Amino acid sequence: MTDPVVPIPSDPPPVTDPPPADPPKPADPPPADPKPADPPADPKPGAPEAYEFKAPEGREYDADFLTTFTEVAKELDLPQDKAQVVLDKLSEKAQERQSAKLEEAKAQWLADSKKDTEFGGDKLEENLGIAKKALDAFGSDLLKAMLNDSGLGNHPELIRFFFKVGKAISEDTFMGGHREGKGQPKTFNDMAALLYGNTSQ
Repeated sequence: MTDPVVPIPSDPPPVTDPPPADPPKPADPPPADPKPADPPADPKPGAPEAYEFKAPEGREYDADFLTTFTEVAKELDLPQDKAQVVLDKLSEKAQERQSAKLEEAKAQWLADSKKDTEFGGDKLEENLGIAKKALDAFGSDLLKAMLNDSGLGNHPELIRFFFKVGKAISEDTFMGGHREGKGQPKTFNDMAALLYGNTSQ
């Protein structure tokens, strides 16, 4: 029987230095001061105790319209600035609409006057000259400007009035408030009575 073979030990592993330890982690910074709370928001502005509306230069608001608008603005709790914006826009649209309606009316008055059976038609220009005689005799510059600016000068009933007066004063010579001629009216009141009857009763 043979002796067992004893293994020859190999060279021991070389001794190495242990790995360096991890550097210490920096300490966490101290917690920051808590963020201050936002200041409370201003309360939503609402309707003031009393509105103070300003109309555009050269214009003024109708009192009844302004009263109604103020009541509505209060109900909606509109602040002053927003209520003023709404009022300005409403007023602008109302003005545009009113101007458009007036232009329509003026055009209709002119059309009606041109075809009027008493003074219109083929003799319109001639009869307007007669009406203008009355306006020049009795109308002030202020009246003429008002009729021209408003368009009422084209209204058939106004033209008819001045046409009748013009015919009356064209029949004789008008002198110092009196006119010569048997049976003819001598004053403007006489002319009015002739045209419209006695209105004093």
